[in-house]
Amino acid sequence: MTSTAQHPPVPGAREAHPDHLGHVIFITAAAAMGGFLFGYDSSVINGAVEAIRDRYDIGSGTLAQVIAIALIGCAIGAATAGRIADRIGRIRCMQIAATLFTISAVGSAVPFALWDLAIWRIIGGFAIGMASVIGPAYIAEVSPPAYRGRLASFQQAAIVIGIAVSQLVNYGILQLADGEQRGEIGGLEAWQWMLGVMVVPAVLYGLLSFAIPESPRFLISVGRADRAKEVLGEVEGHGVDLYARVAEIDQAMRSEHKSTFKDLLGSRFGFLPIVWVGIGLSVFQQLVGINVAFYYSSTLWQSVGIDPTDSFLYSFTTSIINIIGTVIAMVFVDRIGRRPLALVGSAGMAIALAFEAWAFSADLVDGKLPTTQGVVALVAAHVFVLFFALSWGVVVWVFLGEMFPNRIRAAALGVAASAQWIANWAITASFPSLSDWNLSATYVIYTVFAVLSIPFVLRYVKETKGKALEEMG
Repeated sequence: MTSTAQHPPVPGAREAHPDHLGHVIFITAAAAMGGFLFGYDSSVINGAVEAIRDRYDIGSGTLAQVIAIALIGCAIGAATAGRIADRIGRIRCMQIAATLFTISAVGSAVPFALWDLAIWRIIGGFAIGMASVIGPAYIAEVSPPAYRGRLASFQQAAIVIGIAVSQLVNYGILQLADGEQRGEIGGLEAWQWMLGVMVVPAVLYGLLSFAIPESPRFLISVGRADRAKEVLGEVEGHGVDLYARVAEIDQAMRSEHKSTFKDLLGSRFGFLPIVWVGIGLSVFQQLVGINVAFYYSSTLWQSVGIDPTDSFLYSFTTSIINIIGTVIAMVFVDRIGRRPLALVGSAGMAIALAFEAWAFSADLVDGKLPTTQGVVALVAAHVFVLFFALSWGVVVWVFLGEMFPNRIRAAALGVAASAQWIANWAITASFPSLSDWNLSATYVIYTVFAVLSIPFVLRYVKETKGKALEEMG
């Protein structure tokens, strides 16, 4: 997406805080509804996994592909969202995503067969991919630097709230169906209602997109400087020299060319080093296995002897822990910085994952884990999600919105987000087969990646706390 290139700041242009912070928060929250749908659509499938397996009589390999195929759409959506937003604007891009979310929800609720369920999931995935790019970029572009880290955290907060709400809705629908995922409610099976309810937040997202302003950087790029000044006045405060601010952005944009894939290429290692760092952050975020907790947790707990109703409840409590961790990150991301949070999170995740690997190494007794290992597995799973949420869950999205030089931000963000979805697909598609092979060893693999993320951050990731977008080099 078009943004300003690196350029010396105009004195006095960024010093004032916004006069109407409440308005900025509303704008950010509305844009973050895409994140809510991102989390909801990503996680709601958790409640339908076993029902889909039973209805279509499929094995773990085929089931994994149906669950994971949405992530292919996510990667495509993430890779193309920047170009779409540069051509028609950030708001129009949000409206397209809202429409696709709605179509996906309806189609997934009433599929004719397994093949069209997969198609609806790809369409929903495309919408998720768009939201994963547009949300952080838009929020970064409308946020005053003094608040940008906390406001950027809204995206992840919305994602984790979406995850929690999807699990609560799933649990409620399961109760209405007497604990049966294929129980009938009003002519549809419970799992169909789980997937169809997403229509409600999808429509709300579309409506909210009409209530927020276009990004000032996009407005300047299409020659609407007067409107850009109005928006900057709303979000950065009328005490800011708006003429200087617009002139700064305009001058920087005139001196740059729109970022393309070629701009990301270096002389020795394919991509520029900073692009590889962004890809590394995205990939490590997924290779610790976080989405196993949100796509397969109900199935996981049932596989070690926990009954379906309790497994849905544990999925919901994990989501609540996810929210708590995200709030912690929002409080500290601008206080102590992005890197310290990432390092703390990596250490905590590694320890929790190691305990999970130990617990799952025990032999099942009457189809259940022994009591000690069962308790350790449940506690460690919640601790793992907590440390992920208070660190990598938030800081990766903040980093990706901030770390790239302006001349390559759009293309680099798209590549990094696409890499994240591909890694997500790899973990999601492989987990059912890996868990059938050796559940404990699977968690050992995730533990190794959590450990490796520590030297990666120490060696390659630079702090972006407190820097304006135009100062990224």
